[in-house]
Amino acid sequence: MRETIPAALAGERVDRAVALLTGLPRSDVASLVEAGGVRLAGRVVTTRSRRVGEGEVLEVDVPAVVADLGPQSEPEVAVPVVHADEDVVVIDKPAGLVVHPGSGHLRGTLVNGLLARFPDLAGVGPDPARPGIVHRLDKGTSGLLVVARSARAYESLVAQLKRRQVERRYLALVWGQVASPAGLVDAPIGRASGDPTRMAVSSKGREARTRYEVLARYTEPVPLTLLECRLETGRTHQIRVHLAAIGHPVVGDTRYRGGRAALAVPRPFLHAHRLAFDHPGSGERVQFDSPLPADLEEVRGRLS
Repeated sequence: MRETIPAALAGERVDRAVALLTGLPRSDVASLVEAGGVRLAGRVVTTRSRRVGEGEVLEVDVPAVVADLGPQSEPEVAVPVVHADEDVVVIDKPAGLVVHPGSGHLRGTLVNGLLARFPDLAGVGPDPARPGIVHRLDKGTSGLLVVARSARAYESLVAQLKRRQVERRYLALVWGQVASPAGLVDAPIGRASGDPTRMAVSSKGREARTRYEVLARYTEPVPLTLLECRLETGRTHQIRVHLAAIGHPVVGDTRYRGGRAALAVPRPFLHAHRLAFDHPGSGERVQFDSPLPADLEEVRGRLS
């Protein structure tokens, strides 16, 4: 891995910066430093307490650690498969399931469960810790995602995502009455100043575009709006950050000002309900849909 240190990480210890950028736990980062697998400005880092500066080039031999840890096959991890063929696997991910191994989640992830059912996924894509993963859903978000099962599928899906040919639509319940029946949030997203684990709208961030359409408005128990959101880009926490930025945070999203006592919800009300892409094998356009899961449907049933 080769990254330029962003402003949000300037002044952080190098072990913390590596952990945040790679998803590895600090204990593994320490072993990596001791093995000479971390370099700043071309020089091997010898102490974990070394502070990083904005613009410095950080190089990390991530595969050396990940290969030892490996994502392991775990048959006990339930994987709700919607579709599977020799090129792709489409999953309807439940809320609470982490997509791939990372900091604090080396086991029990979707990838671990997938490897038990589809062992040929191992080695698909450049990152051994994330075999077949071309896009993600946050832990608390439910819904559809596609996993590449072959090298050609990985290349095709990554290219389609880059060209914005993959359709990803989400259902989101937000606080307040969204006035316009449809709209576009076009605002760059980067790491939040002072807290690199959060994202924020930032002039120094990367391009991010989210379209939305109002599906329903509610007044009881409080003013709320059900939106369908369509991603044009795929930044970390994009929908959550964009909706909070326009004053309508996702209900239940405590990280981005969406947790309020007026409506009790078990997790962020965000569900990836539609996914469409050109099949890497046949070239045909395929589409998958997922209804609201029971926990979010129960919440909607309390609204009027």
